[in-house]
Amino acid sequence: MRKNIFRVLKENKSLLLFISLMLVFRSAVADWNDVPTGSMKPTIVEGDRILINKMAYDLRLPFSQYSLVKLADPLPNDIVIFESAAADKRLVKRVIGVPGDTVSLHKNKLHINQDSADYKVIAEHDGFALSEEKIAGDSHLIRTQVKPGHSKNYQLESFQAVTIPKGYYLVMGDNRDNSADSRVIGLVPRNEIIGRSNTVAFSLNYENYLIPRSERFFKSI
Repeated sequence: MRKNIFRVLKENKSLLLFISLMLVFRSAVADWNDVPTGSMKPTIVEGDRILINKMAYDLRLPFSQYSLVKLADPLPNDIVIFESAAADKRLVKRVIGVPGDTVSLHKNKLHINQDSADYKVIAEHDGFALSEEKIAGDSHLIRTQVKPGHSKNYQLESFQAVTIPKGYYLVMGDNRDNSADSRVIGLVPRNEIIGRSNTVAFSLNYENYLIPRSERFFKSI
C-alpha cells in the first residue's frame, strides 16, 4: 500500500506541484471573491466575482493572515476585502476614513475633516437615488433612499463625528441604506484587511438562472 502511494505521487508530481503553487498563489497573491449581497450596489451587484489583489497592502505568509512585509496602507475610496471578526465572515466595503480622519454622517451626507463630500444626483427610480459621491478628489456612485428617514434602516443615515485611531479604518457599503458596515460592526482593524479589488472578473445573474452577464466581465469598479 505504501509503495502504491509513493508511486502515485511520483507519477503525478507535476500535477501536484501545479496544484500546490496555485493554492499558494490564491492564498498570498490573488484570488476572486463571490459577492452574494447588494451592499455595494450599484458598484458591485449580487452575482459578481471580484478579483482580489492580495499584495495590494501586504506580503503575507501563505495560508495565514500574518504580514511578512507591509507594502502600503488602504486609501480613501479603496474597495477592500477583509475577514471581519465582528461579523464573523468576509466582507467587501469601501474605505471612507483612514487613521487620523474625523468622519460624521448626516442624512447620508459625509463630512470628513471639516469638509463635506460633494454629491450629484444621477437618477431616481422606485424611491431610490443614484448619486455621484466625491471624496478626496475621487468619485463613485452610491444608492440611497430619495427621502431620508424612510428607509427601514433609517438609523444608518446619520452618525456623530468619530476620529479614527491608528491601525483602524472606517468602511461603508455604496448601498448606504442596506449595508452592515462600520456603522454596524465598528471600525475595521488593519490586520483584518486582506486585499483590494478594482475589477469584476465575471458575473452571474442570480435572478435569471445564473446566466452570465457578459457586460460585467472584467468591468472596472
